[in-house]
Amino acid sequence: MATDLHRAVTVRDLTRSFDGRPVVDGLDLTLHAGQFTALLGHSGCGKSTLLRVLAGLDREVSGTVLVPRRRAVAFQAPRLMPWKRVWRNVLLGLPGKPDRAVAEKALAEVGLGERSGAWPKTLSGGEAQRASLARALVRDPDLLLLDEPFGALDALTRIKAQRLVAELWQRRGCTVLLVTHDVDEALLLADRALVMRDGVIAYDTAVDLDRPRSPATPRSPRSAPACSPNSASRRGGRREGGLSPAPVHAPSPRTPRPRIRPVSARAPVPAHTLALALAPIPVRPSEKRVP
Repeated sequence: MATDLHRAVTVRDLTRSFDGRPVVDGLDLTLHAGQFTALLGHSGCGKSTLLRVLAGLDREVSGTVLVPRRRAVAFQAPRLMPWKRVWRNVLLGLPGKPDRAVAEKALAEVGLGERSGAWPKTLSGGEAQRASLARALVRDPDLLLLDEPFGALDALTRIKAQRLVAELWQRRGCTVLLVTHDVDEALLLADRALVMRDGVIAYDTAVDLDRPRSPATPRSPRSAPACSPNSASRRGGRREGGLSPAPVHAPSPRTPRPRIRPVSARAPVPAHTLALALAPIPVRPSEKRVP
């Protein structure tokens, strides 16, 4: 595991196998500083494995991985220690002996300033997730990794949490990689959407929508061509989708142009485009006849 002084993520020919079966298989990926990227894919395709590798939690890999020195991760489960008060949970794992004021500053940023002395069991699901996010932010990360952090929240709490993450990202300007199953969530939050399949990046597109966004932001379902998963072909360790190349317009000065495959629809990316990219590839029946 190495670090990149330019605060970008660079992955080349990454492979991670379990019991001889590759879950991540020769994957290439580049994320630029300040970019918000959503990573989608079916369960078991390797999304969380990739995130754990980038977080430094899984080192049994081959290939090249360059990441920022300062990085933090928030999981779907808040993972708060019930015997520690909220502010102590936020400081958990920090080097040295930071005082309570450091934790309270991070908690205030996520709207939990008045709950710093509470026990985790007294928090609602949304509050616990915000405490988990504060624990990541207190490390002042250049790379923030989010592994389906909204998956267990109810609909209204989920919308509030998504809005909070978008505001924090715009305020801090860190690089964010969000693992999600929700296409609408990817279009709501990200500048770039990736679909992972068979251990590689099968589809890569820019999300060219103005900010601020809301769940009611129009997706223009007929304004961009659909990406047929049947047209994907393996090239250089990853698959290439069906959208034609077009200039990528960054939504903010902090969002550089992606290097992997800068493809985009000229109109806003429709939800059904990513949904089709996530659809399973039909398997042709064998032509062999059983005697």
